[in-house]
Amino acid sequence: MAESRLITLTIDSKTVTVPQGTTILQACEKANSPVPFYCYHPGLSIAGNCRICLVEIVGNPKLQIGCYTQATDGMVVNTTSDKVLAGRRDVLEFLLINHPLDCPVCDQAGECWLQDYYMNYGLYDPKFNETKIKKPKAVPIGPRVMLDAERCILCSRCVRFTDEVTKTGEFGIFNRGDHSEIGLHPGKQLDNNYSGNVVDICPVGALTDRDFRFKCRVWYLGSANSVCTGCSRGCNIQIHYNREREWRGHIAEGARVMRLKPRYNADVNQWWMCDEGRFGYRYMDEGRLTEVQQRQNGVLKTLDWEEALAQLALAICGLKEKGFLDQVGVILSSHLTNEDLYAVLQLCRKIGIGQIAFQRPPLGSADSFLLQADKSPNSRGAEALRIPETAESLIERACQGNLRVLWTFTQDLTALFGQGRIQKAAERLQLLAFQGPNANPTSELAHLILPSAVCAEKNGTLTNFQGRIQRIHAAFEPLGAAKADWQIATELSGKLGVPLGWKDAPSIFAELANFEPAFHGLTYGAIGEQGVLLAKP
Repeated sequence: MAESRLITLTIDSKTVTVPQGTTILQACEKANSPVPFYCYHPGLSIAGNCRICLVEIVGNPKLQIGCYTQATDGMVVNTTSDKVLAGRRDVLEFLLINHPLDCPVCDQAGECWLQDYYMNYGLYDPKFNETKIKKPKAVPIGPRVMLDAERCILCSRCVRFTDEVTKTGEFGIFNRGDHSEIGLHPGKQLDNNYSGNVVDICPVGALTDRDFRFKCRVWYLGSANSVCTGCSRGCNIQIHYNREREWRGHIAEGARVMRLKPRYNADVNQWWMCDEGRFGYRYMDEGRLTEVQQRQNGVLKTLDWEEALAQLALAICGLKEKGFLDQVGVILSSHLTNEDLYAVLQLCRKIGIGQIAFQRPPLGSADSFLLQADKSPNSRGAEALRIPETAESLIERACQGNLRVLWTFTQDLTALFGQGRIQKAAERLQLLAFQGPNANPTSELAHLILPSAVCAEKNGTLTNFQGRIQRIHAAFEPLGAAKADWQIATELSGKLGVPLGWKDAPSIFAELANFEPAFHGLTYGAIGEQGVLLAKP
């Protein structure tokens, strides 16, 4: 296919070259002369109904909307003339005629486009002094979304999203004139796999997140770029966490993660994420293991890291001295980062442990859009590091009494292999060490409990089902005594007499990229915030 012809136009005295077919709005963004908009969204069809993206085209007597009008060769556009600013001010006044004055109680306050554009283009003396049209307020339209029709400016983004992206068609615009309002078609409920996205794309406070509603003001939120660990897709996200707790010194108390939001990546998730991943964030704060513990005769005792790692090292070294190192097994999790996997793998190689495997979680729900049945955020990473997926054989050996020490990570083995089998294995093992961030039935059977960090508490990389390596960033410090898995492995290496000199995740990745063929030549800089594909074998 031939490439699009390039055209050149002038925007605010700046020359810009764009492909033919580019809209004025898109050309303005490239020229760093952005125009305001509500209804336009790059992932949806063009509606052209909010009318605030007005621009002046020299030679045209009327203002035109930038989202719909295509740029042409030689066109001259003004985005900041008095005529344009007056037009936008009039449009904004029209949009706000029936808008309620409830900013102080609106969840959108602080990230509302009406507020932003009023400050930039409004500041008018209103001419309207009639009674505002009343519409439904705070109406649950599904398990995750609340509708406040009074705040809606009829941009139709939500309608187009459910028509064009999910193709579930729940939304419509009903009635006429200033009585028009969005709503659900009769008999429908907003309960598709991607319902939370309508909150993201709503430019005002008409559609709000029932989970986040009234939990935290957005100006208290910090953010960190990360990757969703809910399935093997690895949707790019931002973790929004409560900075107010940091200011008040209560780092280890209460919820820290407030919400997850999708982050644009054209090759992975575009602008969207599923509800399963979006609302599955509570494990980052709830049910956490925050103390190093030892279980003896059913009684838990709190240890420090020095004591716990010494016990694990003593059990491993004892078997090594007797020539029984093949009775030590390690079950890694596909939830660990590439850095975590590599650190434990190198430790096992140096000490001579050969019984090592990784395990995926049980398969879950899937659809034809983003959601994957494989709930592993990093099974491809484990495969690229050539770690076998043979945990079943290790569990069987433990049940038969042919394994003395089992070091397992993150996952609940009882959900995978049955409560009875894991309980039998625990009874026959000399030491069952569980390392993970959350309590589960396996941790309740373990003799040694090592708390580890969740993805929001550490830096590293994950590899999605497409083979794309992507960065995660620590939003805050690990909870309680928890540490990153690679750090625990590094500290244990000293106890085992094979010290690994890594100081942080980047130093591990640098070594990994040097020695592992699938990662050869990669750096954090090359991966960036959009990720890169593994090297082909």
